[in-house]
Amino acid sequence: MSVRITESRIDITAETAVLSQEGGDVGALLTFTGVCRGKENGKPITALTLEHYPGMAEAEIERHIEEARSRWPLIGVHIAHRVGRIKPGEIIVFVATASEHRQAAFSAAEFLMDYLKIHAPFWKKVDLDDGAHWVVARDTDDTAAARWEIKRDAAE
Repeated sequence: MSVRITESRIDITAETAVLSQEGGDVGALLTFTGVCRGKENGKPITALTLEHYPGMAEAEIERHIEEARSRWPLIGVHIAHRVGRIKPGEIIVFVATASEHRQAAFSAAEFLMDYLKIHAPFWKKVDLDDGAHWVVARDTDDTAAARWEIKRDAAE
């Protein structure tokens, strides 16, 4: 398991190598790469600026990785997340999951991305030609993350 938060550009080949060198009986290595879009509501994006709470961001991501590992038989997980000024076309986030079989890797990666969107302490500002604004949570992100909630017995 590893988490890396960086201001440097993310090299997906190098990031994938981190996980592929974990060893074990890896039969599936799934990667997801989130990229800065070029437009928001039809308006060109100049850049995104991502800020984070150092230490807390890593701990929160690690907590979600542990949750994923408790749900699926994962051999390894690696997440790299960018902070600072990011231009359209540049990578924002890289998530890789490894397991013996593909379904666990797919499910774990999707779970981690849904949780990163709403729980990891990152703040995103969108710079447009006519101004800038901070991104607020969307209901669709909450709905995506809610499907992973474990329903507890009311007697517990």
